[in-house]
Amino acid sequence: MNRSLLIVAGEASGDLHAARLLSELQRLVPGVEAFGMGGEEMEAAGLERLFDSSEVSVVGLTEVLKVLPRARRIFDALLAEVERRRPELAVLVDFPDFNLRLARELKARGVPVVYYISPQVWAWRRGRVKSIAETVDQMLVLFPFEEEFYAAHGVQVTHVGHPLVDEVPELPQVWDREGEEPGVRGPFQIALLPGSRRSEVDVLLPVMLEAVRRLADELPIHVRLIRAPSIPRQVVEEALARSGAEVQVTDRDRFAALADTHLALCASGTATLEVGLLGTPLMVLYRLAGWTYLAARLLVRLPHVSLVNLVLEKRVAPELLQGKARPGRVAEQAAALLQDRRRIDEMRRDLGRLRDRLGEGGASLRAAREVAARLGAGVPDSGIAVGAQR
Repeated sequence: MNRSLLIVAGEASGDLHAARLLSELQRLVPGVEAFGMGGEEMEAAGLERLFDSSEVSVVGLTEVLKVLPRARRIFDALLAEVERRRPELAVLVDFPDFNLRLARELKARGVPVVYYISPQVWAWRRGRVKSIAETVDQMLVLFPFEEEFYAAHGVQVTHVGHPLVDEVPELPQVWDREGEEPGVRGPFQIALLPGSRRSEVDVLLPVMLEAVRRLADELPIHVRLIRAPSIPRQVVEEALARSGAEVQVTDRDRFAALADTHLALCASGTATLEVGLLGTPLMVLYRLAGWTYLAARLLVRLPHVSLVNLVLEKRVAPELLQGKARPGRVAEQAAALLQDRRRIDEMRRDLGRLRDRLGEGGASLRAAREVAARLGAGVPDSGIAVGAQR
């Protein structure tokens, strides 16, 4: 029997995690038919991609206003498809400003909602948890502390673990090479990860490029830019041409490239977890439009911005935000860090705890089992579940 499923993801990391879930679900529920919005990863996994998530994936209030008309048209079109196809279930992946509104409309139409990858309501805008309790039938979360938070607010929740534990391999580190003296026998390897959204890259990449240009005046370096699949290569090449910095662009074997890196300059987001799981030292950069940042400062209730620091509950990776994310300051701190082996070793020891903090492997399969159960196609195997159902 064919089963119809709506899946909606709006960002590169959500696209990847949703694709892994869909692949596992197809093995558990043969004949499942998924349609909705996503990126290339979800389409390759079998999604009938009605809309490309890159059309509406931006950061900041100013940037959101620019794509709002298109987002509204996509929103209405998805609901029209829901009414036409009548899916058995909807799986909404992260992307809260869009998906929480969609969840309310789906609930009104009698479509059960599983929400995968929690909005950060535990960090800011906690009032949204009431809406989640009313519109979401089950929340699948990545971090243990999220399960405790939602259970306390009456939301049915299951901790499935973080899929990056499976996706990011354990690889030999450049810092561990026998006899290596970085900067003496060879250049320091620097990686740039400016983000997976165009709005992020437009703001952060010029800062990173100017920073490494200045860093090259102090230390011997070789720079690689790790391009996210959601960012057109032309965008990166045009930025490189304007900067004049000598940078190699890499869009394949990203994990091997990051393991071969002495220091990564990384946009805040899921990429910090990828870099951290590899044990590669990193500095986190982020900049928002002025009034967006002011609103965030008033609303956010967290001691750190980057996920790697939040999970480790410690300022392991330096965070350079807003005015601190200036090329001169970035270059200065990067040079100091690269030449301080004690600090590097301490950071690497702390990052070594990250994999255990994120839990066991098999997160995508556990998430797929929960979805399959909602489709009436099986019962979650409690023998591999990370967290208990509530």
